[in-house]
Amino acid sequence: MSEENKDLGDKAEEAFDKAKDAAKEAAGDAKEAASDFADEAKKTANEFSDGLNKAVGGTDNKKILAGILAIILGSLGVHKFILGYQKEGFILLGVTIAAYVLSCVGVGLLFVWIPGLVGLIEGIIYLTKSDEEFYNTYQVGKKPWF
Repeated sequence: MSEENKDLGDKAEEAFDKAKDAAKEAAGDAKEAASDFADEAKKTANEFSDGLNKAVGGTDNKKILAGILAIILGSLGVHKFILGYQKEGFILLGVTIAAYVLSCVGVGLLFVWIPGLVGLIEGIIYLTKSDEEFYNTYQVGKKPWF
């Protein structure tokens, strides 16, 4: 019976050693896969960062241009067209034209200043935001008003 227990013990020890070797091999494979994943994640993050830097760098001039045009020609909605908001640009332009046409009757005098005030406020907001905040709000977030 002792011989039989010895064989059973040897078999158990052998099975344990095989399981241990298999676990070491699996751990090595997992480390290698994690390393590959980390390298790919770093590469993707760097590509995203480079793209964002290029985009933000390009919006600096757009931010300044949109801000100055909003202050000077805000009632015509030119700054909206610069930022790619055609619908909002046409709304400002239409309100301005309607106000000037109606000013001949006298009613439009109440509305002539509204589009200009909207442009002035938006121009100040554009120029006081940081480049990254401007990009995230008006380019990525597509926030059309204020």
